[in-house]
Amino acid sequence: MRKTVIFGLSTALLLALVSLPAAAQQSPKGKANTQTGAGFSKSVEVSYSRPILRGRRDIFGEGESYGQKVNAGAPVWRAGADVSTRLKTDVGLEFGGTAVPAGEYSLFVELNGADDWQLIVSNHEAQQNYDPNNKEALWGAYGYNQEQDVARAAMTVQPPIGFSMDELTWYFTDVTETGFVLNLIWEQTTAAAAFTVAE
Repeated sequence: MRKTVIFGLSTALLLALVSLPAAAQQSPKGKANTQTGAGFSKSVEVSYSRPILRGRRDIFGEGESYGQKVNAGAPVWRAGADVSTRLKTDVGLEFGGTAVPAGEYSLFVELNGADDWQLIVSNHEAQQNYDPNNKEALWGAYGYNQEQDVARAAMTVQPPIGFSMDELTWYFTDVTETGFVLNLIWEQTTAAAAFTVAE
């Protein structure tokens, strides 16, 4: 009897361990934070998951297939992994000549070519856990609809850097009381977009 119980427990443990690799492949969580506005009193935050290269090269591809690997069948790139990348701002912003009121949004990138990236600020809600029956919120960029765009503008894509960034990273630079630059870096590509404070 005891051997049967031990065998049963061992089998259950083995089955549990077999199911772990899928979870282990989930990307680490990341956050980028800054403060802007009068007296640097307003917070802006980007929350995202940080995909890891895991030995992959030329992650964005080239030519007509540029961006297809990272889009993974979606119409645009989630610019992260797993849950949609989110922007939360306590202050109204202006981006690409369009007002972005204080609030929470999803961020996407349209990859038209190696030097043609468009950053999209969208009203799409984000699923926190994948639910194929939830049609009100997105998982990543699957189901993205341009009608939900609040603002979009070209990003400045820099020449390839001299090293490879293993984990995708969002970060802020050139922060003042009147605006900031939001940057994204992965592998050898860096892209940036300027926002101004509108309040």
